[in-house]
Amino acid sequence: MKLQLIRSATMRITYNGHTFLTDPYLAEKFSRPTYSGKSQNPTAELPFTIEELLKGIEMVMVSHIHSDHFDPKAQEVLPKDWLLLCQPEDEMKIKEKGFKNVNPVHTYKWNGITFRRTSGKHGSGKVLDQMGPISGFVMEAPGEPTVYWAGDTILCEEVRDAIRTYKPNIIITHSCGAEWGDHVKILMDEVETTEVCKIAPNSKVVAIHMDSVDHATITREALKNYARKIGISEDQLLIPRDGEVMEF
Repeated sequence: MKLQLIRSATMRITYNGHTFLTDPYLAEKFSRPTYSGKSQNPTAELPFTIEELLKGIEMVMVSHIHSDHFDPKAQEVLPKDWLLLCQPEDEMKIKEKGFKNVNPVHTYKWNGITFRRTSGKHGSGKVLDQMGPISGFVMEAPGEPTVYWAGDTILCEEVRDAIRTYKPNIIITHSCGAEWGDHVKILMDEVETTEVCKIAPNSKVVAIHMDSVDHATITREALKNYARKIGISEDQLLIPRDGEVMEF
């Protein structure tokens, strides 16, 4: 397996010999509205041109359709006939944007890969009504590590259950500690990300979705420093830079 972080939750993943894109957030730096009032978004440039990052892509996965996961630029440039996997709640909304090969996932098989949808909580309390449903996905194929991409969620029972059920070799977390409204946490922060490391000590944890949106509260450097302080190994908690490639 090969994972290349592009930016935020956008990744190029090569798995079982096939390459796909996740949560395409392709806008130019500072070209989109603010989430918190601190800055326009995204707060970082893409590490490559759009043409370069789409080269060789065979399929797209969208965990949910918030604007930092499936933005207008992605909706403009992605070929409308590409296979696109999504959560069932978003199927019709994506089709309304002109995409013709949209497949909602409960369990979906593609080129020898089995994708299974998982759930989570994009925050807590009343903010959940604003955030709406989100999904994570588990990927399995013979000869490949089992991958659990948790998606936009805090650490909750649904995440713990997915880890217990699938025993993933690799867990991908969204770890910027983003806040919404009256400082309600809607994504894992440094404490919850390192807790994932503790409850899955035999898994590699890949922390992404940092240094890219203005409602984040945790940077890569802050997460790295906190993990070091509490004794989480850098061999277990991996924090890729934009454009970095990791192989497992």
